[in-house]
Amino acid sequence: MIALVAAHFVLAMCAKPLVRWLGTRAFLVLALPPLAATVWAVAQLGDTAEGASTDWNWEWIPAYEVSLALRLDALSELMVLLAAGIGTLVLVYCVRYFHDGTRGLSRFAGTLLAFAGAMLGLVLADDLILLYVFWEITSVLSFLLIGHGSEYKQNRRSALQALTVTTLGGLVMLVGFLMLGHVTGTYRISEILASPPPSSTLLEIAALLILCGAFSKSAIWPFSMWLPNAMAAPTPVSAYLHAAAMVKAGIYLVARLTPAFGDLSLWRPPILVLGCATMLLGGWRSLRLHDLKLVLAYGTVSQLGFLIVLAGDGKYDVGLAAVTMILAHAVFKAPLFLVTGIIDHATCTRDLRRLSGVGRTLPWVAGTAVVAALSMAALPPMLGFAAKEAAFESLLEGDTPDLWALGVIVVGSALTTAYSLRFVWGAFARKTGVPDTPAQKVDGLFLGPAAILAVCGLVLGPGVSSAEELFATYAAQYTVPANPYHLALWHGFGTALGLSVVAWVAGVLLFLARKEVRTLSRRIAWPTADAVYGQVLLGLERVSLQVTGFVQRGSLSVYLAVTLLVMLAGQLAVLVTDQPWDGARAPARWDSPLQGAIAVLTCAAALMCLTVSRRMKGVVLAGLTGYGAALLFVLQGAPDLALTQFGVETVSMIVFILVLRRMPVHFEESFSPWRRWARIPVALASSLVVAVAVWAAASARTARPDGEPMVTEVAHHGLKNVVATILVDLRSWDTMGESAVLAAAAVGVTSLIFLHRRTDSAGQEIPYDRTIWSLSSRGVGRPGPGPDSTRERTWLAAGRSLAPEHRSVVFEVLARLIFHPILVLSVYLLFCAENLPGGGFIGGLVAGVALIVRYLAGGRFELAEAAPRQPGLFTGLGLFVMTAVALLGLIDGTVLHAFEYHGHLPLFGEYHLATPVLFDFGVYLLVLGVVLDIVRALGAKVDRQIERAAAEGVVGTKGVLSTRSGEDPTDPATGGGDGR
Repeated sequence: MIALVAAHFVLAMCAKPLVRWLGTRAFLVLALPPLAATVWAVAQLGDTAEGASTDWNWEWIPAYEVSLALRLDALSELMVLLAAGIGTLVLVYCVRYFHDGTRGLSRFAGTLLAFAGAMLGLVLADDLILLYVFWEITSVLSFLLIGHGSEYKQNRRSALQALTVTTLGGLVMLVGFLMLGHVTGTYRISEILASPPPSSTLLEIAALLILCGAFSKSAIWPFSMWLPNAMAAPTPVSAYLHAAAMVKAGIYLVARLTPAFGDLSLWRPPILVLGCATMLLGGWRSLRLHDLKLVLAYGTVSQLGFLIVLAGDGKYDVGLAAVTMILAHAVFKAPLFLVTGIIDHATCTRDLRRLSGVGRTLPWVAGTAVVAALSMAALPPMLGFAAKEAAFESLLEGDTPDLWALGVIVVGSALTTAYSLRFVWGAFARKTGVPDTPAQKVDGLFLGPAAILAVCGLVLGPGVSSAEELFATYAAQYTVPANPYHLALWHGFGTALGLSVVAWVAGVLLFLARKEVRTLSRRIAWPTADAVYGQVLLGLERVSLQVTGFVQRGSLSVYLAVTLLVMLAGQLAVLVTDQPWDGARAPARWDSPLQGAIAVLTCAAALMCLTVSRRMKGVVLAGLTGYGAALLFVLQGAPDLALTQFGVETVSMIVFILVLRRMPVHFEESFSPWRRWARIPVALASSLVVAVAVWAAASARTARPDGEPMVTEVAHHGLKNVVATILVDLRSWDTMGESAVLAAAAVGVTSLIFLHRRTDSAGQEIPYDRTIWSLSSRGVGRPGPGPDSTRERTWLAAGRSLAPEHRSVVFEVLARLIFHPILVLSVYLLFCAENLPGGGFIGGLVAGVALIVRYLAGGRFELAEAAPRQPGLFTGLGLFVMTAVALLGLIDGTVLHAFEYHGHLPLFGEYHLATPVLFDFGVYLLVLGVVLDIVRALGAKVDRQIERAAAEGVVGTKGVLSTRSGEDPTDPATGGGDGR
């Protein structure tokens, strides 16, 4: 079974080369998998009819008892024959329906075959989760098939509508499946049917949610609007998806679960009510349409309502009639759609008002359509008659709801007869005042699939009793009555036949009065479901705009206030409800009085941030709070955390300062004083609640801390630094993921700043950081020393590139003296992480600080001299080293498995090299690259903007400098800065 399902998808992936080589004849090759599935199903028919089943199972998610389980029984046997058999004929039909130059033909062919495979998997699935997977695959593939002609707006809209309705229903159904699995303890459908769970509130809700998915898939009102709009798809799609396959999925699901859920109070009523309403609304709507395809579409909606009433009734006789009607509907509706495609091809129209005399031109096509329409109208000796007689007879023996449903079905059958006559008359009859429609000849390959299906409906009518053994095997899941109904073409004269005669006569009268019926239908027409759907979407869009306008106000302070208030409310609710302080052990106030003093100073710096008006002062005060936290780490005996905190705060403050150069000195807010002061209580209350929550968490600890065992475990391996060992060994997956996120964030930030690249006249990129140009004290560009120029030695390589008033000789000297020691310190911190404070992260930060010192002393040109390589090289190389170390562990079968190597070096003595050190080296490179990238973006980029603004301020002065709009006067690539 799994091989048959997989073959559909495998061959679907080969559709493109097949169509390129064979043209439309590739459909004959693509028809092989569904043909093989049909042959296999026919071979299993005898055993399945006797009650045997064929099972295949592979554990997928054992922890949740979810498996790839397939099962062929009586009901799935019928559905496989329909999905695979009609799928084969439709693919053959496509050979003539399309031509070799059809746009997107290979994509369509592969998608159609893949849909056949998904439908096959759906009806064979014996696991609820697997059924849902195939269910959603059919939704996605139907979206692609309906939207095949994506150049037309209607096709795109119809495809999106179908996807929206069926997918939303599928998600609701998934919730029902999960609830059902929770109630029953299994997701295996066969096990649920074998031991139905007892009724409960949770089970009732699950059943109702499952019905929502079935109704949306099978276009049951109020979800029926998507099916008529889906007629924008090519005719093979309509014949297969919307007559024999996809829309049957909901009917199949209801028929599958009704034996277990038929007695639930929320199962049968919505099925009967909505099914009957769908049958009447769809049939009535079809009587006033002129497009043959739409007539059949609304007729399909009507028939689906009929089918779901039978499938969900929950009795033996009705279940027998349900599966018979499922077969009958497929073999009369699919050929009618195929005939419609033939008429469209032969006459270039589907408008029944323009068609006239086609029956004389295409007699074989007309004959095929008449045979299929007779079955749809349930006239003897067709299969449709036998199925409808079974439905009438079984409902007559039912309870009061069954009798009400029977009355509605009789009226719906009259409508079915009327639109069947209207279809045949509109497509083939000669009409007064309308000239005969010219039509092209149709060959046997084009008509053959439709004719085969129509003949099946004719042959299976008298031979319906031969299918009773298979159908009765399914119906036997219900309570078998003492005198069960038996399928036969003729049961003699009786009430059921009388009701059929009433339906035929009423249908003929409706057809004869078609003009009056059409006029009446238009006068009393309700808003179409499609119009309601459009209004709902428009309303949702308007509401979303209003909500977005109200919530997304563009104010960072408002966003922060809302976040803090939500956090405040949530934390207060938990604290008031749980009262964690009851019986809690109060933690010590501090380990030493110095901790309290630092905490007080840190809080004072934080409170001062609330009242400052200068941006720079606010940044400094915020930085002091970070340094205060670092000092607390020092006093607490956490040097690694302290080093990291110091490094992060230092880099962060410098970054803030670099950004503030392009921002006003003072905070410029239009808020009134009372609003400004109103935010202070929010901030204080939030901080107080967080402090209380942390205090409560600390005081609520009852278990022994893990610190001592972890120290012991690390010492067992000859190490002392627990934190570093955890980050690069025990939790290296986390470190690797966080490093990748850090790199992605840095790339994203700098990408927003560098929106364009500069190129020279030859189209080569110019790295501006390596271009040694500067501005004089008057803002005029003048050349500085290039990389290869001879000049006297200075403390900094790019010192002469700065204007005199921007230089600090003392700072340049200090930068030159401390640059290399800081780099050595960063390397020392990297390699001593195992036994001393340090690590790749803090080492990279320290190295970044060294480059920042060079930049602050010598400007952007000095940064380019200190780090001539692009920051992305360091970031990428760091990720590469980390990933390589991770994969190196696969030698031993485990990703990130650590290795050690011990050796001896002259002068140095014994040494050992471990993969965690290499992993930490990757972190070092990555952090260095991130810091360098941010400094280059927020430092050097802002420098260029300042220089450009200064240069534009002297444009045209004494002819010294002349620039064009948007050019950088200090950029040799644009011809500026030469002083001429």
